[in-house]
Amino acid sequence: MPIYEYECKACGHRLEKLQKVGAPALTDCPVCQASELSRLISAAGFRLAGGGWYETDFKSGGTKRNLAGDASKSSGGDAKPADSKATA
Repeated sequence: MPIYEYECKACGHRLEKLQKVGAPALTDCPVCQASELSRLISAAGFRLAGGGWYETDFKSGGTKRNLAGDASKSSGGDAKPADSKATA
């Protein structure tokens, strides 16, 4: 569930509220009881960075497969399965 930030236009009180995505926005200020609350736009609590999606970030052996990079390097569906090591 996302955390929404609100500000009262009447008294300036700010608050954060954990709500479901489909829940209606709050309208009444808990401090001054005015119906002047407005939802603020704020930064997301996470950030996606890097060169792509990894199969796992905790892979042992020091090797990480960049799934986005693997897909862009393959041509015409020549991609190999994830475990293409031959077993003897």
